Amino acid sequence: MEVPILKQGDFLIASILGALTDTALTRLQENLVHAVRKHRSKGVVIDVTVLDVMDSFAARTLRSITVMTRLLGAKVVIVGIQPEIAFSMVQLGLRLEGTLTGLDLEDGIALLKAADTKDGARNHGR
Repeated sequence: MEVPILKQGDFLIASILGALTDTALTRLQENLVHAVRKHRSKGVVIDVTVLDVMDSFAARTLRSITVMTRLLGAKVVIVGIQPEIAFSMVQLGLRLEGTLTGLDLEDGIALLKAADTKDGARNHGR
């Protein structure tokens, strides 16, 4: 299953629409990194609302996407983590260090805009 990546202003939105194989997760990672570079995006929202399982490979891939896009100057927000998934991730020791998280797409875009404003003010003050 291909994950659609939509451009919304300076941000990209990737909405996962169903369970993904390891191959599809790897393809999502590659596609997102290339899209960030191509569109010079400042942020990415990854919506995982429909996922009812997140294994260690998925968590590592999401963390890798965060690190890779940060190297390209963009931030990532993961939104829609279900309570059961959060519970399981904690129990299994799966972490998304350095990754912003939000409740939903609206929250994710607001977090990216706030981060962009803060970064702009910091760079403007130099």
